[in-house]
Amino acid sequence: MGAILVRRLGSAVPIMLIVSLITFGMIHLIPGDPAIAIAGLSATAEQIANIRHDLGLDQPVLTQLWRWYANLAQGDLGRSLLLGQPVTHVMLLRLPVTLALSAYALAMTLAIGLTSGIVAALRQNTWIDQAMMVFAMLGISLPNFYLGLLMIILFAVDLGWLPTGGYVALANDPLGWLATSTMPAISLALLLAGLLARITRSTMLEVLRQDYIRTARAKGLSNARVVLKHALANALIPITTVVGIIVSLLISGSVVTETLFSIPGIGQLLTQAVLNRDYPMVQGGLLITTALLVLVNILVDVCYALLDPRVRYDGV
Repeated sequence: MGAILVRRLGSAVPIMLIVSLITFGMIHLIPGDPAIAIAGLSATAEQIANIRHDLGLDQPVLTQLWRWYANLAQGDLGRSLLLGQPVTHVMLLRLPVTLALSAYALAMTLAIGLTSGIVAALRQNTWIDQAMMVFAMLGISLPNFYLGLLMIILFAVDLGWLPTGGYVALANDPLGWLATSTMPAISLALLLAGLLARITRSTMLEVLRQDYIRTARAKGLSNARVVLKHALANALIPITTVVGIIVSLLISGSVVTETLFSIPGIGQLLTQAVLNRDYPMVQGGLLITTALLVLVNILVDVCYALLDPRVRYDGV
């Protein structure tokens, strides 16, 4: 297990370096000048030039890249051009919001997706199976921003059950957090629950056809024991792969959802940073997001080793 962790952490280092280089290059291709965004449209050319000099934006790109890597080696992601605060500090303030929303959406995804997939597999070719797969296809087909708009119109504007947007911290008011997070979590979870349901159904059907399942049934084991202990346990590895992808999609999908529902998380922060040409914030935010995704992949590999002893013995 330790060898697997060391190997995966070692492979994450070049990935982060490559991502940081790509991010630096792409952010400098975005049209617009952050100095103008800071100074305002009424600023003179001399004022804009002074701001560019103070921020180091008048230096050659290679010099800026070298400074970026030098600061990065010290754990310094720079300061936001617009907020005037360290990027790390701002990101750490916003990170719990995104993680809480993603965890809520993941819980919904697992509950709906796994249950629908298992039930559909056990009731193959029945109306229950068809209804579950129609629901899954509907979830996959609806973009999360479109579903979010429909829910805002129905549950917030027409019925008045939930707020149209905003955010209440979980630690301050759990009920308020549920009220402000439920619609965003559903808009994130429905698409991914449909994907998980279809994968779970196909994987369970394949496992249920195996000889050891027939043997377990022949021994007189209860249907619940056969499904949960034998079938689902052996189907967890491919399902775990999908769950890892789902977690990554939840984190990346927060950009649209948080902007739509005015949730002060990393997604909304990155959107504002891109619109305002806040180079350090975009670079630091994308780097931290990439680190989260790499961490998710490492956790998936650890789950492989826990679920399948052959992975631990082979050291892959």
